[in-house]
Amino acid sequence: MAVHDDCKLKFLELKAKRTHRFIVFKIEEKQKQVIVEKVGEPAQSYEDFSASLPADECRYAVYDFDFVTEENCQKSRIFFIAWCPDTARVRSKMIYASSKDRFKRELDGIQIELQATDPTEMGLDVFKSRAN
Repeated sequence: MAVHDDCKLKFLELKAKRTHRFIVFKIEEKQKQVIVEKVGEPAQSYEDFSASLPADECRYAVYDFDFVTEENCQKSRIFFIAWCPDTARVRSKMIYASSKDRFKRELDGIQIELQATDPTEMGLDVFKSRAN
């Protein structure tokens, strides 16, 4: 599975310049490559992010999660989300599962990985508990 250069470029912008809140990646099965499907502006919320994941198709996503620690320090963590809803096609789930590790290696700087099959597995409470 090839990874389009745009994927790495947008991820670097998110990581280094914080010009994006999230990125949703899609596998183009015909072209056998991962492409950028959607990019979220820094002002967009978590709700915008979760709404951009299709209910019945797999996606990869990166989310820049800002939070305040118990010591009142502003921090952020970069989450990698493997989104594979139960309602997605079996073939699609297999392609996403088998390509995930290779794709994740292309994105240098991911701090936390989440696997999610429904929205409750990647709720804000999950992000908060994993970020600390």
